[in-house]
Amino acid sequence: MRSLVVLTAGLSEPSSTRQLAVTIAEATEAKISARGEGVTTHIIDARRLAAELAATMTDWAVPTPQLDEAKQLLSTADGFIAVTPAFQGSYSGLFKMFFDVLDPHALEQLPTIVAATGGSPRHALILDYALRPLLNYLHAYVVPTGIFQSTEDLGTAEGARIRRRIERAATQLADQMIRPTDRVAGLADDPIPEPNSRPTGIGIDADFLPLEKILSHYDGLN
Repeated sequence: MRSLVVLTAGLSEPSSTRQLAVTIAEATEAKISARGEGVTTHIIDARRLAAELAATMTDWAVPTPQLDEAKQLLSTADGFIAVTPAFQGSYSGLFKMFFDVLDPHALEQLPTIVAATGGSPRHALILDYALRPLLNYLHAYVVPTGIFQSTEDLGTAEGARIRRRIERAATQLADQMIRPTDRVAGLADDPIPEPNSRPTGIGIDADFLPLEKILSHYDGLN
């Protein structure tokens, strides 16, 4: 059973951003099912994490149960879909805050679709100038096809073209989520990561040394 995690950073209710995220997820589910695999989809609504995101940005010790659950989902995910509304020509602050609180390796080699919504097609460059660099920096594997949907595209010929892009991106993501079994890790050009190996960033790292242990080796001479 594959695990697909979807992040939507839409702020309104109902949200065109969330609807796009659901549409992409449903297309990906269909592609995975067509390959004879099962999939479980988990939707992370950044709007519902806003209070915990703000709290953890100023106090890393504050309890954040909903955010911790989201981090756990990402650590075991086989695929990821990240969708944001376009604000001032880039992703929203809430969207960026979510990634700011993740472990630096939380998305390591995670197959990912990036998508965005906006009021005008003029914001379409957000995919290549904002979203793709952010996810690449975090070492996610971003599939070649990104999706941008503007409000004025709905119900038009352009909307039909966007639907074709969704199908193409879903195919690319499904191909990456269902990894081939006829390769040996280390012999292929792209190493196959161990399943469920990404860190959550929750709690204390295994190599963390408490202050008292560090001081126990201090003799006062150095």
